[in-house]
Amino acid sequence: MLNQKPEDVRHITCIGAGPIGGGWAAHYLAQGYLVTSYLHDASEHKALMRLIENAWVSLEEIGLVDGASLDNFSWTTDLAKATEKAEFIQESIPEILELKQTLYQKLGEIVDPQVVIASSTSGLSMTDIQVNCATPKRTVVAHPFNPPYLLPLVEMIGGERTAPETLAWTEQFYKIAGKSPLVMKKEVPGFIATRLQEAIWREALHMVANGEATVEQIDQAVVNGPGPRWALMGPCEIFHVGGGEGGMAYCLDQFGPALKLPWTRLIAPELTDELRNAMVDGCVEMTQGKDFATLSRKMNDGLVEIAKMKRQK
Repeated sequence: MLNQKPEDVRHITCIGAGPIGGGWAAHYLAQGYLVTSYLHDASEHKALMRLIENAWVSLEEIGLVDGASLDNFSWTTDLAKATEKAEFIQESIPEILELKQTLYQKLGEIVDPQVVIASSTSGLSMTDIQVNCATPKRTVVAHPFNPPYLLPLVEMIGGERTAPETLAWTEQFYKIAGKSPLVMKKEVPGFIATRLQEAIWREALHMVANGEATVEQIDQAVVNGPGPRWALMGPCEIFHVGGGEGGMAYCLDQFGPALKLPWTRLIAPELTDELRNAMVDGCVEMTQGKDFATLSRKMNDGLVEIAKMKRQK
């Protein structure tokens, strides 16, 4: 059993300085934790701080917990130093299995075995990641949605050698840390949310490749159609409401036969140069050449308003 209670965690180590690792650091800081980030190279520091400071604008608008401060942040390029006080570790290094296996092997040797190590992986299995770790019982997948400091979902699943109590402990920790953890029933590539997202993405690529719709039309359709509903309800509840008094039963009985129609394409189209360029050009045209910072601010501002509205409801 893990010795420390989830509510007693104060020191968190974030490994990785990209959008996910930096986003996690910003989230934990806003929740009042003491955060140390491990950077592979000191040259990553400036970009990491820009990310955290940009996130802080949105986090301040939503509301920080008492004691939350950027002064609680530190960083180092020394892995042992980064983890020496860790009471929870959030790993967000690149999605390369060999890199993760090597890291978990090191962490298994230098980190107190009572400290949970959670991976932000978006597609790799913990069974594969933990293969060389001497203490695999405390390792778990905790896949966030980007940006982690604004979207609450964390999809969780253990590997074959993860202890059940690790999942239970980590689920409770994330609830305390202001997240919405979802513990999956079994390991599946892409987890839940990404698989659903990819289904829409495949259809979008098919429509552009076949000249059936433009990039802008696809985004227009989602933003002005199902998108607003998805911010409030999932697809199953939406269909249940859509069936009126008859609920989901009415929808399935009425529209079930249409599932056999060739509306959807399960296999992704070949990503030819022509399709790639059409997607890239379409995005540049749709966004009128706006840079990343501007587009990120637009998304974050909108997510802040949605978060405020959902809290009020």
